Amino acid sequence: MSNKKISLNKIINTHYPELTSKGKILADFVLSSPDKAVFMTTRKLAAAVHVSEATVVRFVRQLNYTSYALFIKALRELIDNELTLIERSRLANSVVRSEDAELERITNQDIENIRAMSKNINLSKVKKIRKILKESEAVHIIGSRLSYAPAYYMGWTLAKIRKNVSIFKGSDKTTIDRLIFAPQKSAVVVIATSRYPNELIKMGKLVKRHKLKMILLTDSLSCPLVQFSDHVLVAPFKTIPFLGNPASMISLINYLVHTLASDMGEKLKSHQEKLEQAYLENDILFNY
Repeated sequence: MSNKKISLNKIINTHYPELTSKGKILADFVLSSPDKAVFMTTRKLAAAVHVSEATVVRFVRQLNYTSYALFIKALRELIDNELTLIERSRLANSVVRSEDAELERITNQDIENIRAMSKNINLSKVKKIRKILKESEAVHIIGSRLSYAPAYYMGWTLAKIRKNVSIFKGSDKTTIDRLIFAPQKSAVVVIATSRYPNELIKMGKLVKRHKLKMILLTDSLSCPLVQFSDHVLVAPFKTIPFLGNPASMISLINYLVHTLASDMGEKLKSHQEKLEQAYLENDILFNY
């Protein structure tokens, strides 16, 4: 049986009757606490349900996964694509805390996510992406729903260091018009966060079909837009977000744009001088 097109949830339920008693304990834990299991090694998962590591390995094989890494990837896809708001709310810790304790919990989660992004980022890939963003004739940035906020932030900051930057909404059908007539040397940056909107997947297919260079900024390699992308950067989650969390994505964008600014050389100065002149002439910013 191929696991590629079937969700982990269905696979576990299909194999559940034939699992051993310890295998059923593992299955129950994975389905009830996917937010915990997805970050566990075989040793930690075994310890969590009081079984051996060998039992965990057998459990994974019984589900027809050839490795534990593939099992965890499937679990990540289950979380990213299938958990509803209600299910995510149930997974979120609902213990009543003081405001101080809640503030500490939320900020610590943001810090963990940003550290995970910083630790896992591929710097050589970042360098290639910066080169594309610097040399492309135009840069189009697309976001949708939650990801529109970081897309707007990236477009706004990128426009401060280079020309021909556009920000598009995935839900705006006129984006299609603009992309199909975009210069061939354009770059398209798609920002996609779980749960991935279908409108962004359609945009990814369109960009691929028109052979434009596509850069994907996402929170997981299980994002369905990976297959259409030339370059991918991941800002991973160390916790499963209830309402979504753009903190690590914003940090990634901040790093990407600031290092790109350093690459621009004398072009940066002339570009920003023109901007400041326009601000002054049009009374854009408050000035005493």
